[in-house]
Amino acid sequence: MSEALAQILEAAAQGRFPPPDGSTTVVRQPSTRDAGVLAFTAHSVVFTDEDPRWVHDTLAATPGDPLAATMSPRFLSALLARTGRHMNTTDLLTVAPSLPGAPELELREIHDPGHPRVARAMMFRDEVRVWGTGGGVVILGRGVAGRWETSVEVAEEARGRRLGERLARAARHLVPDAVVWAQQSPGNARSVRTFQAAGYRPVGSEALLIAE
Repeated sequence: MSEALAQILEAAAQGRFPPPDGSTTVVRQPSTRDAGVLAFTAHSVVFTDEDPRWVHDTLAATPGDPLAATMSPRFLSALLARTGRHMNTTDLLTVAPSLPGAPELELREIHDPGHPRVARAMMFRDEVRVWGTGGGVVILGRGVAGRWETSVEVAEEARGRRLGERLARAARHLVPDAVVWAQQSPGNARSVRTFQAAGYRPVGSEALLIAE
């Protein structure tokens, strides 16, 4: 595992970010599965097993604002072509401290590995656990660099009751670590608002490269 990336994430969770000097740090992938780009304020981190010189040369040749180069379509397309991977979207990366005690929601753990939410989560995370309640589920698992990540899903008929916010907050009680991470697509404003209302704060943006 790339200890360098784990250390960067741990520091960011504590509010300590890389220097906003406009530079890009290149570190090894934490696993065969996980490669991608993290963008903080005026500093980016590319985690890939590709040659760092290629990364820096490609960024230098990317037109536009240098501070936005790592998240530009031109650079990401070049990185995808170089690695033979694909990506779904660029996410807002958020984090929240764990909370003591049990969640306020009454949850039942789902142990069925064939459950669609369990099966999907296992494509991107390890040690996946899923809990359900009427109209929604909350998922926990180890993602990039072993960090604990969560996601929630609310059935259409259960919307409008702040269930998503309560599920996201429940993850803070359930996580076996000091913090829990979550990603939201910036265009999904409802999801962004839900996680921020549950106490998750933005730390940067993230583009994950998915192996074909």
